[in-house]
Amino acid sequence: MEVGSISSAPRSVEEIYKDYSGRRAGIIRALTNDVDEFYAQCDPGESDLIRFLTGYVGGAEKENLCLYGHPNDSWEVNLPAEEVPPELPEPALGINFARDGMERRDWLSLIAVHSDSWLLSVAFYLGARLNRNERKRLFSMINELPSVFEVVSDRRQSREKSSMDSGSKSKTATKRTSDGQIKSNSKTADEGYGEDDDEHSETLCGACGGSYSADEFWIACDVCERWFHGKCVKITPAKAESIKQYKCPSCSSKKGRQ
Repeated sequence: MEVGSISSAPRSVEEIYKDYSGRRAGIIRALTNDVDEFYAQCDPGESDLIRFLTGYVGGAEKENLCLYGHPNDSWEVNLPAEEVPPELPEPALGINFARDGMERRDWLSLIAVHSDSWLLSVAFYLGARLNRNERKRLFSMINELPSVFEVVSDRRQSREKSSMDSGSKSKTATKRTSDGQIKSNSKTADEGYGEDDDEHSETLCGACGGSYSADEFWIACDVCERWFHGKCVKITPAKAESIKQYKCPSCSSKKGRQ
């Protein structure tokens, strides 16, 4: 399991924020877009479920599992680190035990809250050597992003929220066609913009984890097919017009390592 190497030298605010953003994006993917795969990997097994329900602390078929977010936007369900103390703070232990003892949405929300706590603890661990002003700037940047819990909750409620929006407001949805061109669809409620909104209501930005909004410019990676706010990946509508095949920062860096 790779949790990222830790340098003894102090890290900059930007480096720590990038680390936080990557880990956060990975966890959000696990709890939203990849939720079925994540759910399957957290199978507690019959004996572990009994152990959870009865409070029995003896042996079990499966051990305590944790959800890790990695700096490269990926996620992993794995056992906690064996070394004591660990290189980084550890996530919540034993997330698999409670899986079949709770409603799925409540279980995911609980993991989201614990994941927020873990992400902040890692950021504080890495930022411990920063001075007061740098720490203030770091956590101000972090606070600008919605928490994992907020993203997971917004995903469940997105359809409900969209139906409460003003129907008379004009929306513009920007999409990439198969040939890489940009297609703009200006729709009002009377023209059926709601259909487009329903299509993307559960889409999350691959960078910040924010929910889809037809008021903003979005672009999709032609490799991993994830969507991003244009502002998050520094792509403008004008710049997108000249891109034949868009690759997000993550996919571009993977190609460079090959």
